[in-house]
Amino acid sequence: MIHEFRHIVQEAFNNQALGVTSVLATVVDLDGSSYRHPGVRMLLSSEGKMTGAVSGGCVEKEVLRRAQSVFETGKSKIMTYDGRYRLGCEGVLYILLEPFKVSNEFKSLFFNAIEKRITISIQSYYKKEDECEGDFYSQVAFCQNKSFTFSKVVERNITSKKGIKVFKQELPPCFKLLIVGGEHDAVKLCKSAVLLGWEIDVITSIKDPKQLSDFPGAKSVSANTPEGFNADIIDSESAVVLMTHNYAQDLRYLLKFKDSNLQYIGVLGSAKRREQLQNDLFDYHPDLDESFIDRIYSPAGLNIGAITPEEIAISILSEILATTRRKKPINLKTISGKIRTQS
Repeated sequence: MIHEFRHIVQEAFNNQALGVTSVLATVVDLDGSSYRHPGVRMLLSSEGKMTGAVSGGCVEKEVLRRAQSVFETGKSKIMTYDGRYRLGCEGVLYILLEPFKVSNEFKSLFFNAIEKRITISIQSYYKKEDECEGDFYSQVAFCQNKSFTFSKVVERNITSKKGIKVFKQELPPCFKLLIVGGEHDAVKLCKSAVLLGWEIDVITSIKDPKQLSDFPGAKSVSANTPEGFNADIIDSESAVVLMTHNYAQDLRYLLKFKDSNLQYIGVLGSAKRREQLQNDLFDYHPDLDESFIDRIYSPAGLNIGAITPEEIAISILSEILATTRRKKPINLKTISGKIRTQS
């Protein structure tokens, strides 16, 4: 996830300013099952601080212990962690440990790519061997054909060596949640979405404008009308939840989104209100594509018995995740075999 890597890069830069060295740990391969998949990362500092995690908390101390040789020698290595006899996860993790130093140029391009919502590519070179030292490294590439490594790489044609594997990963932009509404329930939805690392924009009514401080964790808060709203800021890595508590406002905003490629548009209200919205949408646009109607989720949220605003927020966020990741909500205890598949 790009938001996790963003925290790692910022922390590494902060470490450098204090004269503290860093090691990047990346899960590059997996035999069997694990709490998380290849591509997850954490940052280790020479002072023993950890940023991020490569599992649920059971592996991290061992990773820090075995990273000490990388701090001492400056040489990358591969470690394995066999959880089959220690954890509930029946798998073997292959983790690349490499010195991690961030240049000013990389930091500038990296955060610019995040701001402009540009996909970032990462390739990591490794061997499936335990305690194996070598010129293993990760390389980050931006769309302008600019690539960076984070440590001194002696041999860049490492792929010609026997047994070398490459883990490739695409990091899309942060998932964006647009909340239209400024009431108490919208604040609760924003606070819950922050925990997921999403980029949150809030649109409130011009008649009742709010401040950024009213929505902790949001990237922006602005007052607007449906007619003044620019739908071009919405891309495929986004979802919208309409929480205006105003039928006419919801209808006008929906008309703004009719040409978008949104997978999820949530609308508060009853089933009867949903039917009225659909009828009025077709009255305004008789040729409206029915696929757009299918992308409107109203009443928004999964039926999990939610009562409080906090619980309703969880039900909405769960529905967004299930929809955008194309998963049918079911109880995990009914599944045999692998629970989570890598997306």
